[in-house]
Amino acid sequence: MDSLLPISAPVTGLVFGPLDEFVRDPDVSDIAVTGDGTVWVDAGHGMRERQTRLRFRSPRILREFAVQLCSQFGQRLDDSRPIADVSTPEGIRINAVIEPLVAQGASISIRFPNRQQPDLEQLARMGMMPAVWLRTMKALVRRKASILVTGATATGKTTLLRALLAQCQPDERIITVEETRELGVLGRANHVSLVTRSANLEGAGEIDLESLIRATLRMRPDRVVLGECRGAEIVHLLRALNSGHRGGMATMHADGVARVPARLLSLGLLAGIDAQALGLLADGAFDVLVHLRTVDGVRRISHMGCLRRHRDGALLGEVLSVWKGGESVIGGAPWCRFLERWDPESAYGTGKGGRP
Repeated sequence: MDSLLPISAPVTGLVFGPLDEFVRDPDVSDIAVTGDGTVWVDAGHGMRERQTRLRFRSPRILREFAVQLCSQFGQRLDDSRPIADVSTPEGIRINAVIEPLVAQGASISIRFPNRQQPDLEQLARMGMMPAVWLRTMKALVRRKASILVTGATATGKTTLLRALLAQCQPDERIITVEETRELGVLGRANHVSLVTRSANLEGAGEIDLESLIRATLRMRPDRVVLGECRGAEIVHLLRALNSGHRGGMATMHADGVARVPARLLSLGLLAGIDAQALGLLADGAFDVLVHLRTVDGVRRISHMGCLRRHRDGALLGEVLSVWKGGESVIGGAPWCRFLERWDPESAYGTGKGGRP
Protein backbone atom coordinates (compact mmCIF):
# COMPACT_ATOMS: atom_id res chain seq x y z
CA MET A 1 0.00 0.00 0.00
CA ASP A 2 1.26 3.52 -0.77
CA SER A 3 2.61 5.42 2.20
CA LEU A 4 2.89 9.13 2.80
CA LEU A 5 5.88 10.86 1.26
CA PRO A 6 8.66 11.73 3.72
CA ILE A 7 8.80 15.42 4.58
CA SER A 8 12.19 17.12 4.79
CA ALA A 9 13.46 19.91 7.02
CA PRO A 10 11.63 23.25 6.84
CA VAL A 11 12.97 26.48 5.45
CA THR A 12 10.57 28.92 7.12
CA GLY A 13 9.17 26.83 9.95
CA LEU A 14 7.01 24.88 7.48
CA VAL A 15 7.77 21.52 5.91
CA PHE A 16 7.21 21.09 2.19
CA GLY A 17 8.28 17.52 1.52
CA PRO A 18 9.00 16.83 -2.17
CA LEU A 19 8.57 20.54 -2.95
CA ASP A 20 11.36 21.52 -0.57
CA GLU A 21 14.00 21.78 -3.31
CA PHE A 22 11.97 24.51 -5.01
CA VAL A 23 11.05 26.26 -1.78
CA ARG A 24 14.77 26.72 -1.05
CA ASP A 25 15.35 28.47 -4.39
CA PRO A 26 15.16 32.26 -3.78
CA ASP A 27 14.17 32.84 -7.42
CA VAL A 28 10.97 30.82 -7.12
CA SER A 29 7.82 32.93 -6.73
CA ASP A 30 5.11 30.31 -7.37
CA ILE A 31 4.67 26.55 -7.12
CA ALA A 32 1.57 24.72 -8.36
CA VAL A 33 0.69 21.03 -8.20
CA THR A 34 -2.14 19.64 -10.31
CA GLY A 35 -4.34 16.70 -9.40
CA ASP A 36 -2.20 14.16 -11.28
CA GLY A 37 0.90 15.18 -9.27
CA THR A 38 2.52 17.35 -11.95
CA VAL A 39 4.60 20.16 -10.44
CA TRP A 40 4.83 23.59 -12.04
CA VAL A 41 7.32 26.23 -10.89
CA ASP A 42 7.80 29.91 -11.73
CA ALA A 43 11.40 30.96 -11.18
CA GLY A 44 11.12 34.21 -13.10
CA HIS A 45 10.30 32.90 -16.57
CA GLY A 46 6.69 31.81 -16.22
CA MET A 47 5.28 28.50 -15.02
CA ARG A 48 7.40 25.56 -16.18
CA GLU A 49 6.93 21.86 -15.48
CA ARG A 50 9.59 20.53 -13.12
CA GLN A 51 10.52 17.06 -11.91
CA THR A 52 10.88 16.35 -8.20
CA ARG A 53 13.22 13.83 -6.61
CA LEU A 54 10.29 12.42 -4.63
CA ARG A 55 7.22 12.09 -6.83
CA PHE A 56 3.55 12.09 -5.90
CA ARG A 57 2.86 8.46 -6.82
CA SER A 58 -0.92 8.61 -6.58
CA PRO A 59 -3.77 11.11 -6.18
CA ARG A 60 -4.33 9.77 -2.66
CA ILE A 61 -0.78 10.63 -1.62
CA LEU A 62 -1.14 14.13 -3.09
CA ARG A 63 -4.37 14.65 -1.16
CA GLU A 64 -2.75 13.49 2.10
CA PHE A 65 0.20 15.79 1.45
CA ALA A 66 -2.15 18.76 1.02
CA VAL A 67 -3.89 17.87 4.29
CA GLN A 68 -0.55 17.65 6.11
CA LEU A 69 0.63 20.93 4.63
CA CYS A 70 -2.46 22.83 5.77
CA SER A 71 -2.51 21.18 9.20
CA GLN A 72 0.70 23.07 10.01
CA PHE A 73 -1.46 26.20 10.14
CA GLY A 74 -4.11 24.52 12.25
CA GLN A 75 -6.29 24.61 9.11
CA ARG A 76 -8.66 21.74 8.39
CA LEU A 77 -8.77 20.29 4.90
CA ASP A 78 -11.27 17.46 4.58
CA ASP A 79 -14.64 16.57 3.06
CA SER A 80 -16.43 19.07 5.30
CA ARG A 81 -14.00 21.88 4.37
CA PRO A 82 -12.40 21.04 1.01
CA ILE A 83 -10.82 24.44 0.39
CA ALA A 84 -8.01 25.99 2.45
CA ASP A 85 -6.41 29.41 1.95
CA VAL A 86 -3.73 30.17 4.54
CA SER A 87 -0.58 32.24 4.91
CA THR A 88 2.45 32.74 7.14
CA PRO A 89 3.47 36.00 8.85
CA GLU A 90 6.27 36.23 6.26
CA GLY A 91 3.71 36.32 3.46
CA ILE A 92 3.92 32.77 2.07
CA ARG A 93 0.42 31.93 0.82
CA ILE A 94 -0.93 28.42 0.33
CA ASN A 95 -4.20 27.51 -1.37
CA ALA A 96 -5.33 23.89 -1.49
CA VAL A 97 -8.45 22.28 -2.94
CA ILE A 98 -9.19 18.55 -2.66
CA GLU A 99 -11.49 16.21 -4.53
CA PRO A 100 -14.37 16.11 -5.32
CA LEU A 101 -14.00 19.86 -6.04
CA VAL A 102 -11.07 18.91 -8.25
CA ALA A 103 -11.18 15.80 -10.42
CA GLN A 104 -8.61 13.85 -8.41
CA GLY A 105 -6.17 14.20 -5.53
CA ALA A 106 -5.67 17.87 -4.79
CA SER A 107 -4.72 21.16 -6.38
CA ILE A 108 -2.03 23.06 -4.47
CA SER A 109 -0.85 26.61 -5.15
CA ILE A 110 1.98 28.21 -3.17
CA ARG A 111 3.02 31.82 -3.61
CA PHE A 112 6.14 33.30 -2.08
CA PRO A 113 6.77 36.99 -1.48
CA ASN A 114 9.96 38.32 -3.02
CA ARG A 115 12.38 36.88 -0.52
CA GLN A 116 14.99 39.50 -1.31
CA GLN A 117 12.46 42.24 -0.48
CA PRO A 118 13.90 44.78 -2.95
CA ASP A 119 13.61 48.48 -2.20
CA LEU A 120 12.61 51.09 -4.78
CA GLU A 121 16.20 51.56 -5.98
CA GLN A 122 16.59 47.84 -6.60
CA LEU A 123 13.24 47.66 -8.39
CA ALA A 124 14.39 50.49 -10.66
CA ARG A 125 17.60 48.59 -11.44
CA MET A 126 15.52 45.51 -12.20
CA GLY A 127 13.58 47.51 -14.81
CA MET A 128 10.36 48.23 -12.94
CA MET A 129 10.62 52.01 -13.34
CA PRO A 130 12.84 54.71 -14.86
CA ALA A 131 14.97 56.98 -12.68
CA VAL A 132 12.56 59.90 -13.04
CA TRP A 133 9.69 57.84 -11.67
CA LEU A 134 11.89 56.50 -8.87
CA ARG A 135 12.33 60.08 -7.67
CA THR A 136 8.60 60.71 -8.01
CA MET A 137 7.69 57.53 -6.10
CA LYS A 138 9.83 58.63 -3.17
CA ALA A 139 8.25 62.07 -3.23
CA LEU A 140 4.73 60.60 -3.25
CA VAL A 141 5.45 58.58 -0.11
CA ARG A 142 7.22 61.47 1.59
CA ARG A 143 4.33 63.85 0.93
CA LYS A 144 1.78 61.23 2.02
CA ALA A 145 -0.05 60.79 -1.27
CA SER A 146 -2.72 58.09 -1.28
CA ILE A 147 -1.63 55.45 -3.78
CA LEU A 148 -3.59 52.76 -5.63
CA VAL A 149 -1.39 50.13 -7.32
CA THR A 150 -3.17 48.25 -10.11
CA GLY A 151 -2.34 45.44 -12.50
CA ALA A 152 -3.01 41.83 -13.36
CA THR A 153 -2.03 38.82 -11.26
CA ALA A 154 1.74 38.39 -10.72
CA THR A 155 2.71 41.80 -12.11
CA GLY A 156 4.46 42.83 -8.87
CA LYS A 157 1.76 44.81 -7.08
CA THR A 158 2.59 43.48 -3.61
CA THR A 159 6.34 43.76 -4.24
CA LEU A 160 5.96 47.42 -5.19
CA LEU A 161 3.61 48.09 -2.27
CA ARG A 162 6.14 46.64 0.17
CA ALA A 163 8.92 48.78 -1.33
CA LEU A 164 6.75 51.91 -1.03
CA LEU A 165 6.03 51.13 2.63
CA ALA A 166 9.77 50.81 3.25
CA GLN A 167 10.07 54.51 2.33
CA CYS A 168 7.75 55.59 5.15
CA GLN A 169 9.25 57.39 8.13
CA PRO A 170 10.28 55.08 11.00
CA ASP A 171 7.91 56.78 13.47
CA GLU A 172 4.82 56.34 11.28
CA ARG A 173 2.22 53.89 12.54
CA ILE A 174 1.18 51.59 9.68
CA ILE A 175 -1.89 49.36 9.88
CA THR A 176 -2.11 46.73 7.12
CA VAL A 177 -5.30 44.80 6.35
CA GLU A 178 -5.28 41.63 4.24
CA GLU A 179 -7.47 38.65 3.51
CA THR A 180 -4.37 36.46 3.79
CA ARG A 181 -0.95 37.77 4.73
CA GLU A 182 1.12 38.53 1.64
CA LEU A 183 2.90 41.74 2.62
CA GLY A 184 4.80 39.81 5.27
CA VAL A 185 6.94 41.33 7.99
CA LEU A 186 7.75 44.96 7.21
CA GLY A 187 10.57 45.20 9.73
CA ARG A 188 8.97 48.15 11.51
CA ALA A 189 8.39 48.52 15.24
CA ASN A 190 5.04 50.31 14.83
CA HIS A 191 3.34 48.02 12.32
CA VAL A 192 0.08 46.20 13.02
CA SER A 193 -0.85 43.42 10.59
CA LEU A 194 -4.56 42.52 10.54
CA VAL A 195 -5.87 39.47 8.68
CA THR A 196 -9.39 38.15 8.18
CA ARG A 197 -10.77 35.05 9.87
CA SER A 198 -13.16 32.52 8.37
CA ALA A 199 -16.25 31.29 10.19
CA ASN A 200 -15.94 28.09 12.19
CA LEU A 201 -17.90 24.94 11.45
CA GLU A 202 -20.90 26.40 13.29
CA GLY A 203 -20.80 29.45 11.00
CA ALA A 204 -19.68 31.84 13.76
CA GLY A 205 -16.59 33.90 14.38
CA GLU A 206 -16.02 35.36 10.88
CA ILE A 207 -14.07 38.63 10.72
CA ASP A 208 -14.13 40.19 7.25
CA LEU A 209 -12.15 42.97 5.56
CA GLU A 210 -14.90 45.52 6.16
CA SER A 211 -14.73 44.95 9.92
CA LEU A 212 -10.95 45.19 9.94
CA ILE A 213 -10.87 48.45 7.99
CA ARG A 214 -13.37 49.98 10.39
CA ALA A 215 -11.15 48.78 13.25
CA THR A 216 -8.07 50.51 11.82
CA LEU A 217 -9.66 53.94 12.30
CA ARG A 218 -9.73 53.33 16.05
CA MET A 219 -6.07 52.27 16.14
CA ARG A 220 -4.51 55.71 15.61
CA PRO A 221 -3.05 54.95 12.14
CA ASP A 222 -0.71 57.22 10.22
CA ARG A 223 -1.29 55.05 7.16
CA VAL A 224 -4.04 52.55 6.40
CA VAL A 225 -2.95 49.91 3.88
CA LEU A 226 -5.29 47.41 2.20
CA GLY A 227 -3.42 44.51 0.65
CA GLU A 228 -6.01 44.06 -2.08
CA CYS A 229 -9.38 45.66 -2.87
CA ARG A 230 -11.69 42.84 -3.92
CA GLY A 231 -15.13 43.48 -2.45
CA ALA A 232 -17.44 45.70 -0.45
CA GLU A 233 -14.57 46.78 1.82
CA ILE A 234 -13.59 49.34 -0.84
CA VAL A 235 -16.35 51.65 0.43
CA HIS A 236 -14.91 51.74 3.95
CA LEU A 237 -11.42 52.35 2.57
CA LEU A 238 -12.61 55.28 0.44
CA ARG A 239 -14.43 56.73 3.46
CA ALA A 240 -11.24 56.45 5.51
CA LEU A 241 -9.11 58.13 2.84
CA ASN A 242 -11.66 60.93 2.49
CA SER A 243 -11.82 61.57 6.24
CA GLY A 244 -8.31 62.87 6.76
CA HIS A 245 -6.32 59.63 6.76
CA ARG A 246 -3.78 60.52 4.10
CA GLY A 247 -0.93 58.39 2.81
CA GLY A 248 -3.02 55.22 2.49
CA MET A 249 -2.11 52.54 -0.03
CA ALA A 250 -3.91 49.62 -1.67
CA THR A 251 -3.70 47.25 -4.62
CA MET A 252 -6.43 46.22 -7.02
CA HIS A 253 -6.75 43.97 -10.05
CA ALA A 254 -7.37 46.05 -13.18
CA ASP A 255 -6.15 45.93 -16.77
CA GLY A 256 -5.47 49.63 -17.16
CA VAL A 257 -5.92 53.10 -15.67
CA ALA A 258 -9.03 53.71 -17.76
CA ARG A 259 -10.61 50.53 -16.38
CA VAL A 260 -10.12 51.40 -12.71
CA PRO A 261 -13.43 53.34 -12.37
CA ALA A 262 -15.44 50.39 -13.72
CA ARG A 263 -13.65 48.07 -11.30
CA LEU A 264 -14.35 50.41 -8.38
CA LEU A 265 -18.00 50.73 -9.37
CA SER A 266 -18.44 46.96 -9.56
CA LEU A 267 -16.95 46.59 -6.07
CA GLY A 268 -19.15 49.39 -4.78
CA LEU A 269 -22.25 47.57 -6.03
CA LEU A 270 -21.31 44.67 -3.75
CA ALA A 271 -21.74 47.10 -0.86
CA GLY A 272 -25.02 48.45 -2.21
CA ILE A 273 -23.49 51.78 -3.27
CA ASP A 274 -24.69 53.19 -6.59
CA ALA A 275 -22.40 54.73 -9.21
CA GLN A 276 -23.04 58.34 -8.21
CA ALA A 277 -22.34 57.75 -4.53
CA LEU A 278 -19.24 55.68 -5.30
CA GLY A 279 -17.99 58.42 -7.62
CA LEU A 280 -18.34 61.00 -4.86
CA LEU A 281 -16.43 58.75 -2.45
CA ALA A 282 -13.67 57.93 -4.93
CA ASP A 283 -13.15 61.51 -6.09
CA GLY A 284 -10.06 62.67 -4.23
CA ALA A 285 -9.56 59.43 -2.28
CA PHE A 286 -6.53 58.31 -4.29
CA ASP A 287 -3.98 60.89 -5.39
CA VAL A 288 -2.29 58.62 -7.92
CA LEU A 289 -2.87 55.34 -9.78
CA VAL A 290 0.23 53.28 -10.50
CA HIS A 291 -0.37 50.60 -13.13
CA LEU A 292 1.89 47.58 -13.58
CA ARG A 293 2.32 45.27 -16.54
CA THR A 294 4.63 42.42 -17.44
CA VAL A 295 6.50 43.18 -20.68
CA ASP A 296 8.84 40.51 -22.12
CA GLY A 297 9.00 38.84 -18.73
CA VAL A 298 9.88 42.07 -16.89
CA ARG A 299 7.46 43.56 -14.37
CA ARG A 300 7.29 47.29 -14.84
CA ILE A 301 5.18 50.37 -14.21
CA SER A 302 3.67 51.26 -17.56
CA HIS A 303 1.30 54.11 -16.61
CA MET A 304 0.71 56.63 -13.87
CA GLY A 305 -2.68 58.28 -13.65
CA CYS A 306 -5.43 59.63 -11.45
CA LEU A 307 -9.17 59.51 -10.88
CA ARG A 308 -11.34 62.49 -11.73
CA ARG A 309 -15.05 63.18 -12.08
CA HIS A 310 -16.42 64.33 -15.41
CA ARG A 311 -18.81 67.28 -15.46
CA ASP A 312 -21.68 64.79 -15.82
CA GLY A 313 -20.59 63.09 -12.59
CA ALA A 314 -19.01 60.03 -14.21
CA LEU A 315 -15.79 58.75 -12.65
CA LEU A 316 -12.89 58.59 -15.10
CA GLY A 317 -9.40 57.13 -15.00
CA GLU A 318 -6.98 59.59 -16.61
CA VAL A 319 -3.51 58.58 -17.80
CA LEU A 320 -0.98 61.22 -16.77
CA SER A 321 2.30 59.64 -17.85
CA VAL A 322 3.44 56.62 -19.87
CA TRP A 323 6.71 54.69 -19.84
CA LYS A 324 7.61 52.53 -22.82
CA GLY A 325 11.16 51.75 -21.74
CA GLY A 326 14.36 53.79 -21.81
CA GLU A 327 15.16 56.77 -19.60
CA SER A 328 12.35 59.17 -20.50
CA VAL A 329 8.60 59.12 -19.89
CA ILE A 330 5.74 60.64 -21.84
CA GLY A 331 3.53 63.18 -20.13
CA GLY A 332 1.69 66.36 -21.07
CA ALA A 333 0.36 69.37 -19.18
CA PRO A 334 -1.68 67.35 -16.63
CA TRP A 335 1.48 65.41 -15.73
CA CYS A 336 3.38 68.65 -15.23
CA ARG A 337 0.67 69.94 -12.90
CA PHE A 338 0.78 66.65 -11.01
CA LEU A 339 4.54 66.96 -10.55
CA GLU A 340 4.27 70.56 -9.42
CA ARG A 341 2.11 69.37 -6.54
CA TRP A 342 3.80 66.11 -5.57
CA ASP A 343 7.35 66.27 -6.92
CA PRO A 344 8.36 69.88 -7.57
CA GLU A 345 12.02 68.96 -8.03
CA SER A 346 11.07 66.95 -11.12
CA ALA A 347 8.43 69.35 -12.42
CA TYR A 348 10.88 71.38 -14.46
CA GLY A 349 13.28 68.59 -15.36
CA THR A 350 13.08 65.34 -17.29
CA GLY A 351 9.86 64.49 -15.47
CA LYS A 352 7.93 66.60 -17.99
CA GLY A 353 8.57 64.40 -20.98
CA GLY A 354 6.49 64.89 -24.10
CA ARG A 355 2.79 64.84 -24.73
CA PRO A 356 1.09 61.42 -24.74
